[in-house]
Amino acid sequence: MWRCGRPKTGAAWIVLVGLVAVLAAMVATGCGGENATATPAQATQEPEHIRLPMGFIPNIQFAPFYVAVERGYFAQAGIELEFDYGFETQGVQLVAAGELPFAVASGDQVILARSQGLPVVYITEWWQRFPVAVVSLAEQGIRTPADLAGHSVGVPELFGASYIGWQALVNATGLDAAQVTLETIGYSQIPSLVEGRVEAAVVYANNEPVLLTEEGHAVNLIEVADYIDIASNGLITSDRVIAERPELARRFVHALLRGVSDTLADPEAAFEISTGYVEGLAENANFGKAVLYATLPYWQADRLGYSDATTWEQSQQVMRDAGLLDKPSAVDSLFSNEFLPDEQP
Repeated sequence: MWRCGRPKTGAAWIVLVGLVAVLAAMVATGCGGENATATPAQATQEPEHIRLPMGFIPNIQFAPFYVAVERGYFAQAGIELEFDYGFETQGVQLVAAGELPFAVASGDQVILARSQGLPVVYITEWWQRFPVAVVSLAEQGIRTPADLAGHSVGVPELFGASYIGWQALVNATGLDAAQVTLETIGYSQIPSLVEGRVEAAVVYANNEPVLLTEEGHAVNLIEVADYIDIASNGLITSDRVIAERPELARRFVHALLRGVSDTLADPEAAFEISTGYVEGLAENANFGKAVLYATLPYWQADRLGYSDATTWEQSQQVMRDAGLLDKPSAVDSLFSNEFLPDEQP
């Protein structure tokens, strides 16, 4: 999961949102607006309660989910949604074990899980553009990957999306990694840069660079996605759900993508909705909105939610080159586009 500048928390911070969703759907249906699209079967059946592991704390990056709940899209799909802000790896394991039908997870987690025989499948590419980047203060003069030679680069960990992003950048650009001093700095990228402990740092392009700019620092940004396309964050399910409950997967994906579409179309409204889910967001509106607007380009696509096989091939290769993957999987076992709507939401 994209960490937005600090590690995931294991706190069992769970927000039950189903009742709000049901009420929102009732209001929308009663008013005869654009949300009044529930089928008779959906309207008469009890909604199915689904707990969704998010992999991170409540955050503005989950705005599409909050929008889809508040506007009744999940309720119309017959789903009462509960957000579970736990660890990403736990969500993957719960889905693989059949204890939960869905989870939010990154592409690298799917690749690792599948290589270990866990039956998980990525069914919605929510983040269409990989957000890992290398940021430096403008005074360092680091504008291209080649400029990193002879400099120190801080990386949070020697695993996970940040490290995979760094390896992808090195491989895609031909940068000689031996000419770079790679230092593990945890999630202290901003102070490490500002205090001069490293000259560049691996970050999420929609977070730390935004904060640095808000603090008055001029920065240069090298985005991994400008050089190679690898799998980003999305929604996963299990082989069993695909085989036995494909209609549930389809309804869930459609509701989520309606939330993504609405957020892209009206980020201000999405931000206001999110303030009801993210503690302190309203009090830090300038930064929160800046992060949201910086994130929107990573969700945009000609066809929302669509995965490309080349993306997954490249992702597996990067992980193999980094020594993080011993046994690659058949690419078509990693993802599916069959649950996407035929038309844009």
